[in-house]
Amino acid sequence: MKILTAEQIRECDRFTIENEPISSVQLMERAAQACANWISEHCKNHKKIAIFCGIGNNGGDGLAMARMLYLKGFDVDVFINTAQQKLSEDASVNFKKLRDFSGIDIKSFQEVDQYNFDSKTIIIDALFGTGLSRKIEVGYKCLIDKLNEIDNIKISIDLPSGLFADTIAENDSTIFKADYTLSFQCWKKSFLHTETGKYTGKVVILDIGLSKEYISNAITNDFVIDDRLVEKNFKPREDFSHKGTYGRITIIAGSYGKIGAAVLSTKAALKTGAGLTFTLAPRCGYEILQTSCPEAMFIEGGNQFVSQFEIEKDSVCGIGPGLGTEPETEKNFLQFLKEYSEPLILDADALNIISRDEKNIKLIPQKSIITPHPKEFERLFGSTADSFQRVELARKKASELQIYIILKDHHTQVITPEGKVFYNITGNSGLAKGGSGDILTGILTSFLAQGYSEENTGVLGVWFHGKAADMAAGKHSKEAMLPTDVISEFGNVFDELNKRISPKL
Repeated sequence: MKILTAEQIRECDRFTIENEPISSVQLMERAAQACANWISEHCKNHKKIAIFCGIGNNGGDGLAMARMLYLKGFDVDVFINTAQQKLSEDASVNFKKLRDFSGIDIKSFQEVDQYNFDSKTIIIDALFGTGLSRKIEVGYKCLIDKLNEIDNIKISIDLPSGLFADTIAENDSTIFKADYTLSFQCWKKSFLHTETGKYTGKVVILDIGLSKEYISNAITNDFVIDDRLVEKNFKPREDFSHKGTYGRITIIAGSYGKIGAAVLSTKAALKTGAGLTFTLAPRCGYEILQTSCPEAMFIEGGNQFVSQFEIEKDSVCGIGPGLGTEPETEKNFLQFLKEYSEPLILDADALNIISRDEKNIKLIPQKSIITPHPKEFERLFGSTADSFQRVELARKKASELQIYIILKDHHTQVITPEGKVFYNITGNSGLAKGGSGDILTGILTSFLAQGYSEENTGVLGVWFHGKAADMAAGKHSKEAMLPTDVISEFGNVFDELNKRISPKL
């Protein structure tokens, strides 16, 4: 799914209005109806709704929703300040329609202090939409501050008021903190970054019939990894195939006390379908790896830590989990990089070693995939003020080095040498545990060996990792789930993918 800017969304609205054709009021009606239907379906235990409307088209959406929700049986109150400012043309149309409904009370913002927000009242934010381009004024700031203090379910329409669609807000900005955001047609970039996404709650994208032609032709380098993209790129296993069909991989990982990282990475590679798997690890991990991963072949790479890097011929190599940064490991790893030219998967201590000298960065083979978390990225490429700037720096470095950067975050980003950014929307905070990154390394190494392109390896890999984590959280909770629980869900993810692509009678 493409991520469009606020300006592109406005252009898409105009294009839809001109070419469908449909009036702007009818399009507003369509958006309001989609929101009202979702609320009616998902908020059946809440019969009272307080809608806070601005004077623009976002407020018009709220005004239209008010009568629709009233007709669905909700007790609806509308808060709006019409005394000082004039409503937009379309919002004015819906305000006049609302006056015909005697059962809907229209209140001023000043009445919020005396209003009874009982536990069954839903607060709907329809103050500002994508048109907001400056900090919120004092009057609205005070209102939003009050609403944020109320412990009720809060729903924002389009995006939380005070949030910009494409950029980060200033540190002292006032932003409505929603539990749900009902947005239209496509994700906004601000939903996907740490500093801004925390205001959205759960994001629900509603299809309001905006022009598919416009969206198809719109130029962007930002995308969301959705199910449709994954299904398009996933390759089901062929019946007439053999182990050689699915590639050879070498996982170089582990050191004394960190053999578990090698185990997790190896298991993840095996469970994602690699044909032949080798694990190069120190001698101290031999019994552990042969017992826990009997399907993988062990290659001794040292005693207490890896001191030699000898990759099996024609294998794809993933390096880093639990590797350690011993001087001998560092020396021989850097020498290996100087002599090796095929794409690698580099994670954890492999990146920590490289980051010790900026000259080492140029040793990374072109088309390699690196998987830094924010601190590892900072050590490699320098600090940034926020995650928006971090993505732009990653774009620059991916292009300069001709590598793929997977920035691990709540919404992990896959950045390509061409400057494309794919945001992942699977996964959860249960992955915030040691070992989760080791699993991702195994997944990526396995997919790359099976013939996926580097881009598709990254896109499919992070989606698959997150999807398995969501299934694990559903069974064990985010708090109790373990990385091994995530690996246990791989079969269920593959099963779901195969059923979607090749449904059986």
